[in-house]
Amino acid sequence: MEKPLIELRRILKKYNEGKENELEILHGIDLNIYPGEFVAIVGESGSGKSTLMNIIGVLDHQTSGTYILDGEDVSTLGKDEMSAIRNKKIGFVFQNFNLIARMSALDNVELPMLYAGVSKKERIQKATDLLKMVGMEDRMDHEPNSLSGGQKQRVAIARALGNNPSILLADEPTGALDQETSFQVLKIFKQLNEQGKTIVIVTHSQEIAEACERIVTISDGRIVKDTRNECDIL
Repeated sequence: MEKPLIELRRILKKYNEGKENELEILHGIDLNIYPGEFVAIVGESGSGKSTLMNIIGVLDHQTSGTYILDGEDVSTLGKDEMSAIRNKKIGFVFQNFNLIARMSALDNVELPMLYAGVSKKERIQKATDLLKMVGMEDRMDHEPNSLSGGQKQRVAIARALGNNPSILLADEPTGALDQETSFQVLKIFKQLNEQGKTIVIVTHSQEIAEACERIVTISDGRIVKDTRNECDIL
């Protein structure tokens, strides 16, 4: 039987633990995500989905419970180990793109590979190939302020793929885009999923969730629904 790529067991997250203003956000989350899945985690603001995303993305630790990522228990890792795991296994795509303003599209895509110690020649070749893959071959020398929102997100997706992560984790990736551009970006995710990438999209939009093959709904810090979807809108 195939093992989960992401395995969350009894994940509980508290802030200000032990203090008068202690707040529990996640109340014992159990979730498996398998290699090659295309999953939406959907919920309203305040539902706990962003907190869950931070734990899945190894950006934060849970208060209790176990998180196994690609066979490795990441529950007790230190900051440097967490950073190494993120750089190797997870590609991030954010709502606001997070591109470096005074760097070209090519340089932005190269950046994670630079941190990973990839040679300059290999970085340029791979970044060029990735930008071509997302349809940005004619904008490689352009800085972000000369790109549209959809073009910026394409560059961000290419950057997220630089170190060939096993997971793409997208936080409201279409939140700053119009509907037509949103579906163009979602089609790129769909194509990457068909090539074998595991993709997790965190969103408040049911419409965006409907583009995914599996929809996990979170409310008040608990998973309240986990359904398969025909994904026929792309």
